[in-house]
Amino acid sequence: MSARDGALAALDRLVNASTAERALISLASLVLAMLIGTVIILVSGRMTTCTPAQAAYYFGVGFCYDPVVVYDRLFLGALGDPLRQGWSPLNSQFAITLRETTILIFTGLSVAIAFRAGIFNIGTQGQLVVGALATGLGVLWASPFVSGLVGTVLLIPLGLVIGALFGALYGAIPGLLKAYADANEVITTIMLNFIATGVTLYLVSDVFKDPNSQANQTVPLPEFAGFPALLFDSSTDFSLLALFLGLVAIGALYYLIERTTFGYDVRTSGLQPEAAEYGGVDAGRTVVASMMLSGALGGIGGAMYVLMIIGKFQTGVPAYGFDGITVSILAGNNPLGVGFAALLFGVLKSGTTVVQFATDVPPQLVGVLRGLIILLVAMPEFFRLFGRRLVDLGGNGSEPVATDGGRAVDGGDTERDADCDSVLDTTPAGTTGSIPESGGDRDE
Repeated sequence: MSARDGALAALDRLVNASTAERALISLASLVLAMLIGTVIILVSGRMTTCTPAQAAYYFGVGFCYDPVVVYDRLFLGALGDPLRQGWSPLNSQFAITLRETTILIFTGLSVAIAFRAGIFNIGTQGQLVVGALATGLGVLWASPFVSGLVGTVLLIPLGLVIGALFGALYGAIPGLLKAYADANEVITTIMLNFIATGVTLYLVSDVFKDPNSQANQTVPLPEFAGFPALLFDSSTDFSLLALFLGLVAIGALYYLIERTTFGYDVRTSGLQPEAAEYGGVDAGRTVVASMMLSGALGGIGGAMYVLMIIGKFQTGVPAYGFDGITVSILAGNNPLGVGFAALLFGVLKSGTTVVQFATDVPPQLVGVLRGLIILLVAMPEFFRLFGRRLVDLGGNGSEPVATDGGRAVDGGDTERDADCDSVLDTTPAGTTGSIPESGGDRDE
């Protein structure tokens, strides 16, 4: 077997890995990242000067940085020290972890729906920023008309709808360019990120600037216009209601993708565009709709950021949209997996802060450890997704694609891609899952 055949066989095995196998691979990758990180911590500790009392000793050698303490603060610290006596799940550090998780759920789902449609949406950050600004301005405009509990009940849904609407409209721009002008969505979405950042900076530094603040921000929203803290302390800027909405979004998007006609169109377009076109799927409409839904989820993430965390729009929005790309890749673009991936990232983001305050480890080294964990845990899933585009799941990646999206075999017949077969087998009610001979609309 040649090196190329061996590489293709390895990719084929990874592509066909079961859910349990992929979970074990991710766990093994996490362990490997921690082992490599331990070496980096120890080497860095030897290159740093400290007193003997401050050093941690391993194998009779003193190290200024203790990897056990670092990982304890990184993971357990993000949960508020659950092994400590008197621990409460309502502690402030765990609230910060869940707060980060909530936003990452929406940005992860935003990227996932686009990737499932075969679209590389790198613009979730821009869609989040646009949705956040629109939410801040819209809720600020409506807040004088209501107050108290009634205001909370009315303004929160209003803010989420505004964020979703403007995020969807901003997502529609690269969708239309992709569908009807054959523009590369990677380039257009990256450029639109810069445009969103620049335009919002101008608006909040001039047109909508808070006259009582030196910062580039809008006027703060009234307290009743934000998410109620419920069980957690209000100073944590976290609401269980927002997390609950995130979990609902996970279930709703999973049902939409796996159990509806639109989801069937998205999956077939992402797996076998030729078969989808031949089967009557309107590719252009599917691309635009997928990008609008992706943008809407990103916009809701921006609305959550304004209504739950900051209470106004301010420039310098954290890179939740870019983190959502890695969350989606780690989850295999599966909405159900996004929740777990978002929690891991929430722990890492929250724990990084704890490490910086509770240890002498420099922030640059903490960033390296966090990036190493993210890289090694996400890489197997990235290669799996990339391999699906290179390796024929039937084992013959070099065979030409037939007109129905299958693979040409001897005698002119075709065999469909294994993933496409699974899509057809799970066709939602209302479709036959067959490819009509005429190439017209699907049987309804």
